[in-house]
Amino acid sequence: MKKAATGSGPVIIKKYANRRLYNTETSSYITLDHLAVMTREGRDFKVVDAKTDEDITHNVLTQIIMEEEARGTSMLPVNFLRQLISLYGDSMQAMVPGYLEASMDSFRRNQEQFKSAVEGAFANSPFAEIAKRNMAMFEAAAEAFKPGAVPGAPATPAPPTAEGGDDVSALKAELARLQDKIEKLGK
Repeated sequence: MKKAATGSGPVIIKKYANRRLYNTETSSYITLDHLAVMTREGRDFKVVDAKTDEDITHNVLTQIIMEEEARGTSMLPVNFLRQLISLYGDSMQAMVPGYLEASMDSFRRNQEQFKSAVEGAFANSPFAEIAKRNMAMFEAAAEAFKPGAVPGAPATPAPPTAEGGDDVSALKAELARLQDKIEKLGK
């Protein structure tokens, strides 16, 4: 899929009565999976009903989430869904979308800060290469929890080998320290 030029606005996707989706940018029919990929890539799009020109983007994005959840890539815990449903019709309903959006933005920023902190902690140290490999494994694990991840796909590099026993002990100690930090961040 080609990228839209900066500032050209969202890609218009037309949804026809037969439930087919038509990408006006590429002049081709696409699937919900294509829209999920576009979303992950940060592509802006708008889905409109081909007959009425009504904006149905919200409905289509909800449908994508439902299909992802049905595939077994559950990200939304049952308790969260119950709480969300209970807020419909509540006096606080109008505040929920803004709160959820701000929470997700904060989550993404924290994820990036954590990644930068881990990378920076090992710069110019003998553990820099090991840290890079560990970071790659961490990123692969994080990818496994993202929608659309392929279960069982190889994602982690082989662990590094150490020549001396002291290196192994040092690595074990460093790994234990990092695990403690991760546990503290998770609390």
